[in-house]
Amino acid sequence: MRSSNPVFSRRGFSRDNGTAGFSATPQAGGPAVGTAQGNPYAQGATNPYATNPYAQQDTQYGAPQAPPRGSVMTMDDVVVRTGSTLGVLIAGATVAWVMDLGLGLAIGAALVAMVLGLVQAFKRKPVPALILTYAAFEGVFLGAISNYINEYVAQGAAMQAVLGTMAVFVTMLVLYKTRIIRVTQRFTRYLMIAAISFLVLTAVNLLFMVFGGGDGLGFRSGPMGILFGVVGVLLGAFFLALDFKQVEDGIAYGAPREESWLAAFGLTMTLAWIYLEMLRLVAIFSGND
Repeated sequence: MRSSNPVFSRRGFSRDNGTAGFSATPQAGGPAVGTAQGNPYAQGATNPYATNPYAQQDTQYGAPQAPPRGSVMTMDDVVVRTGSTLGVLIAGATVAWVMDLGLGLAIGAALVAMVLGLVQAFKRKPVPALILTYAAFEGVFLGAISNYINEYVAQGAAMQAVLGTMAVFVTMLVLYKTRIIRVTQRFTRYLMIAAISFLVLTAVNLLFMVFGGGDGLGFRSGPMGILFGVVGVLLGAFFLALDFKQVEDGIAYGAPREESWLAAFGLTMTLAWIYLEMLRLVAIFSGND
């Protein structure tokens, strides 16, 4: 099954009942799982990332040579790239907060970030400049909306949302590493159905707000708003599990080092989603006081 994460879905990542569907032998120390079909990182002609040094056959044994260790993705690469992307996002948020940007500019920044994110998601290779620019505009949006809520709705809302996002990230990492949560084909299918339903309801609610006025279908306040916010956080948390799975598979099967930018991109998008839903919940709970 193709990856549900749009960041990785064009790179041949696949799953079959929770195991990675690659054809190449894992890197040393990696899990010995996979099938003999469809590995985008298989050495030789079937590897779309292979260059001449990677695709050369061993003249003595007729086997493809492994790429140099420095050319494949490692956990350090993912951590550094994710830190850089989140750093740019935080910088953009800080600028928006300090400059007290209005909601109109925040919405504009959100639209630009969405377009940049879609462009990168459909590119076959990561473009670091594009990913960092996306992070900057996403940060401007989050900073402006956080400042508005902090000033007019709930003092300290942004810090509470940050702490909540960190708690979700750590919890999901522990649950994933201990295999309490397993990313299987069924897990992915149900999560995608739930996510699409959530986005459709969000779009319908927005249309009702624009054309009908008021709170639309009531997804921004009261019990319904709280329920909708909790569902949003849970969906974001489960998408973190998908992101962890993609990173684990990429490292185990020798993804090119540049793929670490895509891992950073996917994690940044998911964390931004969780933060925004956390901010919604803090605002609703503060309004009910």
